[in-house]
Amino acid sequence: MIRLGIVNAETWDFMSSLYPFLAATHETTVFAPATWRAPVFRERISRHQLSRDLGRFMRNHDVVFFEWASELLAQASRLPKTCPIVTRLHRYELYAWADRVNWDAVDRIILVSEAKRRAFVGQYPAQSHKTRVVPEGISVEQFDRARSPFSGSLGTLCHLTPRKRVYDLILTTAPVLARHQRFHLHIGGDSEAAHRDYYDALCHLVERLRLQSRVTFHGPVAKPWEWLAGIDVFISNSYSEGLQVAPMEAMASGCYTLAHEWDGADELLPPECLYLTADALVDKIERFCCLPEEDKDTERRAMRAIAVERFDARRVNDRMGRIIESCVRNTPDDDDGSGRPA
Repeated sequence: MIRLGIVNAETWDFMSSLYPFLAATHETTVFAPATWRAPVFRERISRHQLSRDLGRFMRNHDVVFFEWASELLAQASRLPKTCPIVTRLHRYELYAWADRVNWDAVDRIILVSEAKRRAFVGQYPAQSHKTRVVPEGISVEQFDRARSPFSGSLGTLCHLTPRKRVYDLILTTAPVLARHQRFHLHIGGDSEAAHRDYYDALCHLVERLRLQSRVTFHGPVAKPWEWLAGIDVFISNSYSEGLQVAPMEAMASGCYTLAHEWDGADELLPPECLYLTADALVDKIERFCCLPEEDKDTERRAMRAIAVERFDARRVNDRMGRIIESCVRNTPDDDDGSGRPA
């Protein structure tokens, strides 16, 4: 059995099904750095201790997987190499941390989309042969729920930050809400402390548009499978993503799902479900809403079929496991190094 180390100092959202899978098949340990209470030179002591802890952790494992190619990977990649290193790069690390990582020390770099692989290889062409493309996975069974009858519910689920462009979404859908009295915009997600002003602006915009009865802020959504069962049209209006999980979950729920054409969105949805302009989004929303119920059901089933085929966590976890194991056993995985399956 492989001694697998997991390093993750950030959100565990993307590890919810991957970690149990890896823990069931390998002797798995999660990195837990020591804490220091010394009031003097605390930062310098902590940094030194963290390097020692990371070095010890890597010496004690056959392979170490870094979820997020960020600060801890940057530090570990500068230490003497004692085991293979595998990392998953989602999105923001490419802009905030990639230039601080010693990529020569990393054995496999897993990108969540071909678009992000292209961006990474454009900056680090010598690392191309190490890259693999594996999307995040979702539990498609969990989202297979009975759907409510069509009610004109539009929805988005995300962190309420400027990158998600929820402000723009409210402005774009305001005329739709005005034309169709039964329509309602549901906004799920938390407002991060660093972007509290953005959340305040969203609330003020709804007030100025006099849409308080037509737009609902739901806050954090603990059970997205239940929330999405009441959404007819799900919209991802971001300008940049790795490969966003919320639309995957919406598709698995049978929501008619639309996305702004951020780089890589074509790996998530078919062309007819992508838009660039506000007018194009409105046209797609109204086209779907005017369909007969039978045709709406056909569109919903097509959405779920895509999610099952591309993003089923069981298939994704198996691929991730094979990539990690190949680094220990020095055997090929199912990829030719181009980022596409061989």
